[in-house]
Amino acid sequence: MRRKMVTALLILVCILLQSTVCQMISIASIKPNLLIILIVSFGLMRGRRSGMMIGFFCGLLTDLFFESVLGFNAIIYMWVGYFSGYFYRIFYDDDIKTPLFLISVSDVAYGIVHYIFRFLLRGRIDFFYYFGRIILPEMFYTLILTIICYRVLYMINRKLTIADKGGVDSFV
Repeated sequence: MRRKMVTALLILVCILLQSTVCQMISIASIKPNLLIILIVSFGLMRGRRSGMMIGFFCGLLTDLFFESVLGFNAIIYMWVGYFSGYFYRIFYDDDIKTPLFLISVSDVAYGIVHYIFRFLLRGRIDFFYYFGRIILPEMFYTLILTIICYRVLYMINRKLTIADKGGVDSFV
């Protein structure tokens, strides 16, 4: 129960930070994607099912609050969480290279899918302009923020795991 409440709180905090703080620190209207960091991190640390569920709820809340098409981000984030959960078995605690790689690939994939369904199907076919001006800068910005946020998410997950096992170091 504690894990579900903390996860729901993390989702709400990331959505609020994405819509407020990330808007203020945007550079040339490029902002980091905190939700990709959250989804991929918990997909790596907990597996496919958790990554998929966290991705779905992050996307659904994003669609409810910010988008006009309900379910678009929910499906994309759900798939991102599901595929990042495949790396659960090869995930090492101290290695940050795997999360950095997966977050960068996920952010680029999210940007490409977003481009295809939001711009390409409406006749805007300048993909390389969008890729160079939006997708790549957002990926680099997200990677910089990943270095800071990933350790915090890892510590929270470790505390929750210890608390679930009934260890001494509980999460309060």
